[in-house]
Amino acid sequence: RYSYFAVIFAFLFNTLVYTGSRWIAGKWPHHNIETAADRMIPFFAPSAAVYLGCYLFWAVNYILIARRGREEWFRFFWAHLCAELICGVFFVLMPTTNVRPEVSGGDLASQLVVLLYQLDPPQNLFPSIHCLISWLCFAGVRSDRRIPLWYRGFNCVFALAVCASTLFLKQHVIPDVLSGILLAEFTYAVALRTPFYRPLQRLLDRESRREPLAERERN
Repeated sequence: RYSYFAVIFAFLFNTLVYTGSRWIAGKWPHHNIETAADRMIPFFAPSAAVYLGCYLFWAVNYILIARRGREEWFRFFWAHLCAELICGVFFVLMPTTNVRPEVSGGDLASQLVVLLYQLDPPQNLFPSIHCLISWLCFAGVRSDRRIPLWYRGFNCVFALAVCASTLFLKQHVIPDVLSGILLAEFTYAVALRTPFYRPLQRLLDRESRREPLAERERN
């Protein structure tokens, strides 16, 4: 139960950071930080399956991390929120963009990419939130010996596959990917070594206790 309200809060916070930064800096000059190595990476539409499949990956790992215990969950959750807040600062102070290819194929993968491009314009790229959350999910389970080794290994492989998919789909460039991974490692390391998460834990614990109390009062 202690994770329910936190997950709702995370979704709202992510929406606030993503849409709020676009509202502030959407019409400001944007910088293309594409590298020569990025231009050598081919476009590969089928990687959309990994890019979109990461949402299920995140959901499963959130459940596993929440089941590790209250302290582990709130350390992870603090790292998540702190990392997204830092992303929001970068989105406003250093707006970036990239050049996307024309996608004309009639296959399902190409149509998914066309839809993705329509829903997600090339803004808010550095750091990559897709790579950030995927790597943070891996970091949250990699030291838990109660989770089978094969699944922890799968987490690493899938997180890397998500990072690769952002490049193959031309959603992000290499600096976006690397900064997302480094930011995940930094904020999670701070969360594990400091008590900074405790005020957030107290706040969300208080809110999560209000929900069942309000439900009992209605009944």
